[in-house]
Formats: sequence, C-alpha cells, structure tokens
Amino acid sequence: MQRTAGDDSRAVPPQRRAASGGAPVVSALLVGLALATVVLAGGAWAQTARRAGATLDLDDVAKRAEALAREPYRDTSGEVPRWLTEITYDQWRDIRYRPELAIWKDANLPFQLQFFHPGLFYNRVVRVNVVDAQGIHPVTFNPSQFDYGRNEFGSMVPQDLGYSGLRMHYPIKRRDYFDEVIVFLGASYFRAVGRDLVYGLSARAAAVDTASPSGEEFPHFREFWVERASPGQKTAVLYALLDSRRFTGAYRFELTPGVETKLGVQSRLFFREPVGKLGVAPFSSMFFHGENSTLPHEDFRPEVHDSDGILLQGSTGEWLWRPLDNRERLQVSSFDLPDPKGFGLIQRDRNFDHYQDLEARFDLRPSGWVVPATAWGRGRVELVEIPTDEDVNDNVVAYWVPERPMAPGAPAEFSYTVWWYSDDPERPPGGRVEATRIERRGDSWRFVVDFHGKPLEALPPETVLQGVVTIGAGTGQEGELVEQRVEKNPVTGGFRLVFRVRPSQGDPLPLRAFLQRGDGALTETWSYLLAP
Repeated sequence: MQRTAGDDSRAVPPQRRAASGGAPVVSALLVGLALATVVLAGGAWAQTARRAGATLDLDDVAKRAEALAREPYRDTSGEVPRWLTEITYDQWRDIRYRPELAIWKDANLPFQLQFFHPGLFYNRVVRVNVVDAQGIHPVTFNPSQFDYGRNEFGSMVPQDLGYSGLRMHYPIKRRDYFDEVIVFLGASYFRAVGRDLVYGLSARAAAVDTASPSGEEFPHFREFWVERASPGQKTAVLYALLDSRRFTGAYRFELTPGVETKLGVQSRLFFREPVGKLGVAPFSSMFFHGENSTLPHEDFRPEVHDSDGILLQGSTGEWLWRPLDNRERLQVSSFDLPDPKGFGLIQRDRNFDHYQDLEARFDLRPSGWVVPATAWGRGRVELVEIPTDEDVNDNVVAYWVPERPMAPGAPAEFSYTVWWYSDDPERPPGGRVEATRIERRGDSWRFVVDFHGKPLEALPPETVLQGVVTIGAGTGQEGELVEQRVEKNPVTGGFRLVFRVRPSQGDPLPLRAFLQRGDGALTETWSYLLAP
C-alpha cells in the first residue's frame, strides 16, 4: 500500500514507491529502553556546550566540516555488515522503528524523532545527536528499538550498529496524531510533505557531476544534530555534516510544517579538490508517461509521474515552464538562469481521473520549489531526463549550477528555502500551462498547449490573443511554423494554442511559446525540446 505522511510505516527509499505499515508491540522493557536511548556525549565539543550552556550553530558544524576537508577522504560504505545489504526490499521494509520509543514522545513537545535501520541500499550509518540547554547528547542505537517483523535475523544485528537515517513527526493534520513530515535517508537525500500530500519527489544536499561522462559522485551525511523544540514551537532545527570525496559541507535545516511545508537551508561547502559541476539545491523525481508522451506505454493508468514539469523564475521576471518527458535517450537541457528567483519540479495535474491509481495517488504528490535567500550569481539550471521502462526509479533530476569554479580555498555558501506544496496561484501569478499534447503528422509535429489561470478566465470569449511561437531560439536549428491559432477553451475558461512545426533536420529543436495581448505577455513561457 502506498504510504502517506500520516501512517506509521517507515519511509520508503528514494528508489521505491511503496511501503506497508504495521503496529509495534509495547512492553515494559521498551519503556526503560526509551529512557536510555539518549546518553550524554563524552567528546570535548559536548563538554564545552554543557559547561557554557551554549547552543549549537552553523559555525560549529562548519568548523567540523573544514577540519574534515583537510583530511583525506575515508570511504565509510562498508560500515554495515554485507549480509544486511543483501536482504530484499520486503525484508528491509519489514523492519520498523518502534514509535513508542520516539525521542520526546512523552515530553509534550511538538516534534518527535524516529530512526531507520541500515540495510539494503543503505550501507552507511549516520551519527545522530540531540541538542538542548544542557549540551549535546548522542542517540545510542540498540536493535531492541526496532520491530523486525517476519525477519529472523534481529539477533544477528550488531548491538552498536547505528542508524541509516532519521525522520521527524509533527501533528500536521490533527493535534492528537504525530504525522511523518520529513525524512533524511540515503546519501544526502531528504523529502517532506505538505499537510494534505503524500511523499513524492526527493531533494538532496548537493549533486556532483550528474550526467557527466566521468560518472556521478554522491555526497552523504555523516552526522546530524537535532535541536529539542520548546512546547508550542512550530519550527524544528537540525544540523548536518556532509562528506564526499572532493568536498565536505555544513548544513542547517529549519523545518516549518504546514499546508505548504517550508524548509530553510543554509550550507557552507569546503573543497578538497576542484569540482567540475556542482548541483545546488537538487531535486530527483519520476516521470514515466503523461499527456505529452510520444512513446507507447501499456498501462491502465493514463498518466504516471511524481512531477510533470520544471518551472523557472528568472531575475528578469520571466516564468518558464518545460513539460517533462520519458525520452528514448538521455537528455540534458540547460537553462541560463543567473541570480534565480526560483525553480523547481512541479506536479501541476491534480485530477485523480488522469492517474486512476488508488495506491500511488500521484494526484497528491508534492511540488518542490526553491527560493534563493541571497544572490547566487551567474549560473544555469540543468534538467536531466533519463529513459526508463518502469516507474520505480527516479529518472528526472534538476539543479542549479554556479558558473564560478568550485575549488579549494574560500568556502562556497548557499542559502535557500524549499517549499513542498500542492498548488500556488502565485507560482506564476499570470496564466500557466495546464496541459501539453503532441501528435506527429507526416513530417511535421502538432502541439496543443492549454493555458489557464484567473487572468485568462476573466477574458470574454471574443478576446483575440496572439500566440508568440519561437523556433530554434538562437541555437542554429531551423524549422517551419506551418500553422498556428489561439482559441478560447470553453471547458477550462482558459485559452488553447495550437500550432504545427516542420523540423528542417533531425537534430533536437528548441521551441518556445506564450500568449500575449497587445504588447503585454499574459502567460508564462512554454518551452519544449522536440527530438525527432
């Protein structure tokens, strides 16, 4: 069964889509275990915090990251016994943290903390600490904290193994139930949900050389520090130490659950070696097929995707929408976006009838939107679309790439907010693309693009709008605009742009279009890459 943000099942790994829930067993022994889960730290850093009553901040974690960057990289992927990494997915998902042992469960606090068991894809462990006015306290792993379900290998698990990740719970739907609202699990992946949503796309702390011939490098979190929230507090703060072969990083996350869940991110990166392509604020999602798909799919579901487009907001005020696709070949698209105002992978289609999947509920998957807190400078957004013949793997990646080189020396800093939400009429504030449909007619391609939004719905049917279609967009590729028309859509209240393009050669052909009235644009810019 597809898990939601409100059930007690463990979060699924980014590579998979389904998990099952289950009720744990409570015993007097576990009550005592809960009290012993958090023990005082013995390190010098924790002792200093206890003596001074100081709170942790990003500078503290950055000192750790900077010191780590001066050391040779140590691969920690062998910390988990090999036999645990060879268990099946069903075996791994049958291991559940006992919710009655959640950190802060009995303290009448707004947030609770639970953990994940290593195994399967998760061959590294992460240290987890809680921070309060008395200092920093490591959370101690014990196999008895987990219900192993039908598995019979619980007694084989090392007593000091450690966790593979964590999740935070908050009463986002009703006051008497703590819903799972964010998960940090695997490499540097994390994902969250808004109040009425289920898990979908994932975010990452950083992406390195994605879709590069040299191969991708996956940074991973080594340690977390979670601040104890006060009664009535609506935000949770946690810090993380990132490590990778060529750089380290210090991160501060500030979580505010709600209808739109907000995650503030501050990062400081220290480089051991130059990095050719750093992906800032990356998203990973899944697109199997949709309205604009041209490849055949034998599937009872009309559409299958976690996200159906990428949305960009430039510093000039332009909004650009590119529908996602499951292509025959790997496709990397680049969008020049200096000092971005925002970008993200969006799930716009919220009509259940367009999916017909009662378990996955793609109509409830969140959109992910990044808003930089500072000027990032020159750079570009890259969109990577990877061919797939099934819907269990993330095959879409998007991130911002700085133009300036990333190399040893001064640290690189990026601050931004990630929004996890269902829909927002202000993103963009004008008319937006509702659907893209494509058909091939001999040597030409016909596009049907529906725009909608309140500014368009307010216009009477007799209003004449112009469709501005651009072919090639300065790339040197050529094509012929065979026909074009704009008409009112009486069903949606928006307007429909229909045009036909005949490519002059077999190379990918960039297309752009928007609707205007007089000299003013009424809609975002629709963008597409036609790959004959």
